[in-house]
Amino acid sequence: MSLYSAKWFFILGTAVSAVLFLALTVDTQRQVVSLTHVDKLTDQVVAGKWVFEKHNCNDCHTILGFGGYYAPDLTRAYYRLGAANIKQIVAHPEVVFADDWRKMANLHLSDKELDDLVVFLEWVSNIDNQGWPPQDQKYLPAELRGLVSTPMSPGLALLKTKGCLGCHSIGGTGGRVGPAFDHVGSEMTAAQIEAFVPNPQAVRPKSPMPPQKDLTPGELKQIAEFLAQQR
Repeated sequence: MSLYSAKWFFILGTAVSAVLFLALTVDTQRQVVSLTHVDKLTDQVVAGKWVFEKHNCNDCHTILGFGGYYAPDLTRAYYRLGAANIKQIVAHPEVVFADDWRKMANLHLSDKELDDLVVFLEWVSNIDNQGWPPQDQKYLPAELRGLVSTPMSPGLALLKTKGCLGCHSIGGTGGRVGPAFDHVGSEMTAAQIEAFVPNPQAVRPKSPMPPQKDLTPGELKQIAEFLAQQR
């Protein structure tokens, strides 16, 4: 290729790339309102954002691609954990992460700040960012999705749909806030699990796990039976 040809190749390539970039930028800006659900941007969401910024949560956590990489990404934290678990973690990190080498500081948030922060994280979780980060989509990756949807594992399917894997893991997939489920059956029977999940503090007063009140008796039984088989 001659110098003349290389020059024009560079100029045309740069021009085409610039046009594509500008077109994609305009298209993204055109969809911002619908993708971010601006209509649900309430005063409490804004207050929660101020709590997030006031306590420099971005120093350790990323959110929407910005922040530190020391602690887990918070873009889909609300779907991973739920409101009760977020409050438990933020209010009592020294208990929740007692056995974790990464220690989260207790920020001593007020009840209102906790409520506002949860509402902010819920709003962020609803932003349509095209499935990013991929490990935190509302649905698990395809290889695990097939496993949990099989009729042979209704208990495992419930662990996914009820958000249990936001704190606990099984087979290496899930959260690290609570104990892994891989061998829970060697420690507790189905009946013990069934009694523990709705009211953990009644069984273990110092348990950091919040009561799981949204499970029907049938769902609770399926989960307990599945976990009792994990040895």
